[in-house]
Amino acid sequence: MNVRPWFVFLLLLAGCKPSATEHLQRGHNARYERRYEEALGEYKRALDLLSNDTSAGAQVLKARVLRSAADTYYYEQKKVREAAAVYRELIQQCPEAPETLEARIILAELLRGSLRDVRGAIDALEGAIQRNPPQVAELHYQKAKLYFELGDYAQAELEANKLVQRYTTSAWVDDALFLRGQALALLEGRREEALRVFAELAEHYPDSELAPHATFERGRLRMELGDSERAIELWVEALARHPDPPMVQNAIARLRQRLASRAPPEVSREAAFDRNRPARSSAEAVGASADEARAEHGD
Repeated sequence: MNVRPWFVFLLLLAGCKPSATEHLQRGHNARYERRYEEALGEYKRALDLLSNDTSAGAQVLKARVLRSAADTYYYEQKKVREAAAVYRELIQQCPEAPETLEARIILAELLRGSLRDVRGAIDALEGAIQRNPPQVAELHYQKAKLYFELGDYAQAELEANKLVQRYTTSAWVDDALFLRGQALALLEGRREEALRVFAELAEHYPDSELAPHATFERGRLRMELGDSERAIELWVEALARHPDPPMVQNAIARLRQRLASRAPPEVSREAAFDRNRPARSSAEAVGASADEARAEHGD
């Protein structure tokens, strides 16, 4: 029988198993068509084929497969635990791959927001920071915020200050100053430092949306330190640009009312020099009535 060469080629092709690259592409196609379980199955087959391949090309392909699988779990299926597990596997197996940097950031986001694992999120961010990506200043800020969320105000202040010192031209400096001021205000004996940091923010970044908030915080700290008049001055200053003027006005009104209630009662000139008014005895002076005072002295 005369078998044509092209027919032999088709028979051989039919017997070939798909490569890892082909499984990856099939997974992409299924994902695009919203057949997510099928896509995950294709990604798993690709990983199985790559499991014993230690070549550089295999590592590149493995990172792409793992990232695709993790993203499918997270974005399409909203299965955060499964996504976290695959992102972690990607970080462990392909720590230097381009796909891994963003995976660390996404992992930090889902650990903090969905799984309430703040310390795990900090570790993920630290791994990204060590790669010194373009958004490193923002990552430092996010890390400082996580420490603040944990109630570790000393570490939050330290991390925020690192950002201020290292990335002086970053757009995140004003955010870091405000966070640092908040942390200092909550640390024992460091309110004066907090005042200086908030003043630095308002002075050096007057156009920042955080500047009026910093001025308001200065007023609050002044009130807590007993300088109520200065607190009111700062709150009046904050009113011009603060996004919540009624809140600031209420704070001013409450403090003024408190000051008024503590003021000594006013005495009229006529009452003060009324010589016809009988003098009070010692008993009356401490609150007793006139009759009780006479009884005390035997009158």
